[in-house]
Amino acid sequence: MIKFILVLTFWILASCFAGKSYAQNSIMETMKYPWAGGLNSCTFGPIDLNLDGKPDLVIFERLGNRILPFIQNGTPGIVDYTYHPEYVSLFPDLHEWVEFVDYNCDGRLDIFTYYAGGIRVFKNVSDTSLKFELVTDLLQSYYYTGYVGILGTPVDFPALADLDNDGDIDILTFFGLGSYVEFHRNLSIEKYGTCDSLDYKLTDNCWGDFKESEGGNKITLDAVCPAKSDPLPLAPYSFGLQKHTGSTMLAIDLNGNGVQDLLLGDVDFPNIISMINGGTGDSAHMINVDSTFPGTSRPVRLFSFPSCSSIDMNNDGLNDLVISPFDPSYLISDNYRSVWFYQNTGTFSSPVFQFQEDRFFQDEMIDVGTNSYPTFFDINSDGLLDLIIGNYGYYDSSFYKLGYLHSVYTSRLAYYQNTGTTSFPAFKLVTDDFGGLAALHLTGLYPAFGDLDGDGDDDLILGNTDGTLIYLENTAGPGQLPVYKAPVFNYQNINVKKTSTPQLFDLDKDGLKDLVIGKQEGSISYYRNTGTIAQPQFTLITNNLGNINVTNPNLSYYGYSTPYFFLDKTHEIKLLVGSEEGKVHYFTNVENNLNGAFLPSDSLFSLVTGKPFEIKSGWRLAPCIASLSDPVFMDLVVGNFAGGLNYFSHQAVPAVIADIIDAKASMNNQFKVYPNPADQFMFVKANYKHPDSQFILELYNSMGLRVTRQILPSISELPVFTGNFPEGLYLLVISPPKDVAIDNRFIAKVMVKH
Repeated sequence: MIKFILVLTFWILASCFAGKSYAQNSIMETMKYPWAGGLNSCTFGPIDLNLDGKPDLVIFERLGNRILPFIQNGTPGIVDYTYHPEYVSLFPDLHEWVEFVDYNCDGRLDIFTYYAGGIRVFKNVSDTSLKFELVTDLLQSYYYTGYVGILGTPVDFPALADLDNDGDIDILTFFGLGSYVEFHRNLSIEKYGTCDSLDYKLTDNCWGDFKESEGGNKITLDAVCPAKSDPLPLAPYSFGLQKHTGSTMLAIDLNGNGVQDLLLGDVDFPNIISMINGGTGDSAHMINVDSTFPGTSRPVRLFSFPSCSSIDMNNDGLNDLVISPFDPSYLISDNYRSVWFYQNTGTFSSPVFQFQEDRFFQDEMIDVGTNSYPTFFDINSDGLLDLIIGNYGYYDSSFYKLGYLHSVYTSRLAYYQNTGTTSFPAFKLVTDDFGGLAALHLTGLYPAFGDLDGDGDDDLILGNTDGTLIYLENTAGPGQLPVYKAPVFNYQNINVKKTSTPQLFDLDKDGLKDLVIGKQEGSISYYRNTGTIAQPQFTLITNNLGNINVTNPNLSYYGYSTPYFFLDKTHEIKLLVGSEEGKVHYFTNVENNLNGAFLPSDSLFSLVTGKPFEIKSGWRLAPCIASLSDPVFMDLVVGNFAGGLNYFSHQAVPAVIADIIDAKASMNNQFKVYPNPADQFMFVKANYKHPDSQFILELYNSMGLRVTRQILPSISELPVFTGNFPEGLYLLVISPPKDVAIDNRFIAKVMVKH
């Protein structure tokens, strides 16, 4: 069988579904929140959305400043929420971070968030509906001789809590140049006898008597505080030249002694550090440090810069922990297993946090890592448009080089088959590596389908981050599932410099597929097909099609245009373009105007819902639109930087089914192969936790001949000598031992290049 597959086409194992091996005991499950938009770096906060007296949930996704509201269904002991995007419009604009606390003791949670180098506060003034009122754009504190704004940064998550046990909300922030934590005491109770004021004073320059290392996360207890011995107005600015790189803090009582301890995350590091406070509410003094928090369960190891949210997720009266990256760098953190849930299995006064899962809420959403690029296309020729999603990439690994953290991502395509009808679409995940493209080890794969060789089946063009195109010829024939030949790189020498986002579309209606390409700079390039049906030749006509550039220079240097031409219900060509700033631009006046300026329009709603709606989908949007459910209106899907999708329709949003595999029975993520390409050696690392078992490792060449067979012990790393192998592509097959209950194999494409 292996020889047959390799001879037929080495790049596709049996068809385009080579990317994911499913165990026979996998189950089918309907996603709860498929169109919520994905999660990368988020915080969880409780707030009563529907004013029924029960705390609901708001997830804030910082990479795109998105608000995701969920109503709690009230089931005791169970995580049970329903997604309600209609509440998004009731919130003010939030940026970088958000915390929900009741600062004025009226029983309603207020909002603290970042704004312009400081902290902005909104008061919850809900009556018959959820409402917020701006209190201040710059929360101030009394520093020595006068009031100045409390420092807020995009790389610091402050701690808000009643630290001195007097009933009002105090604030902990890192000093701007780092190392020491400042305590801003709220004097509302002391001055006014009530907690409804925001009257702060810097009362401790080195709260907890500890120091964090400059540019790192090493903690020194009983540190000497420079400012405590020299409390002059300029003292905070004379600590030295240390550089503060960013920290997250959560004040929480970990041992039930009535004083607030601290959970600390740090930029470029994957762990959470816990510090136990042996002092008092008025005089904190840290006495113990643990870098393996939570100790009794799986330690936090989440690249990069984890931040903790304390919230009762399962309605049992105990606050649990949700942990997610806070790194402001777009391409550093884990983007797929990036929401870790630790349930409190202890008590309110003595919490015990037990790890539950690392894709909390993510596994109930369509989420393809970073930057989702959706397109509609009928893959299986059943007359229903399926959903193919490209991405920038899934997080693979992190490493340090010259003291800086770097991360590796791999792009691939996800295929969701439309299993519904022409009136009621529904989608099922078939594979998250359509075409086996993960083996290319590229980023930014952006799919475009069309028959380019006149043989009746649709081929595949891929954009990617280097600005070139990749061509994969489909040899399956009309009406068959795609089978692609080896990819042709640098297709027709087309290069738009950075981040090519192509579409194949007959723009001039001459019967030939033309090529339009979005790009990082925000404009659109148009390559007219001047060849034939069987031999396309793409000739550059303009790099500024329609006189469009979606870059907003007030926000970014780039636009990241993602064009999507389509025919509306009257068969007139229209255009959607996604952008860096988070807008979907709609253009008309396209036909017979390819040399002119397209007309921007604000009437997209008339095609989709019939009434105005707002697209708040985050950054770097990528739209696609088609007629899926309604004879009059169209369905709009929008991808975003967080890797998810939002669905806009006149009808109910479609259900989405995912294959959920028992992790104990799957080998899909249990092995790592590197480097790839390999020269003299490749290494295969087994992570499967079954120390008494051995796996069978086999390597086949492009003719289907086995060139090596070795035994790979579990939880080990095996070097495979490739120095004598001819250059080329090989198929690595790892079979499970007979004593392990796994019924699928690990298969990977590897390249040898000397």
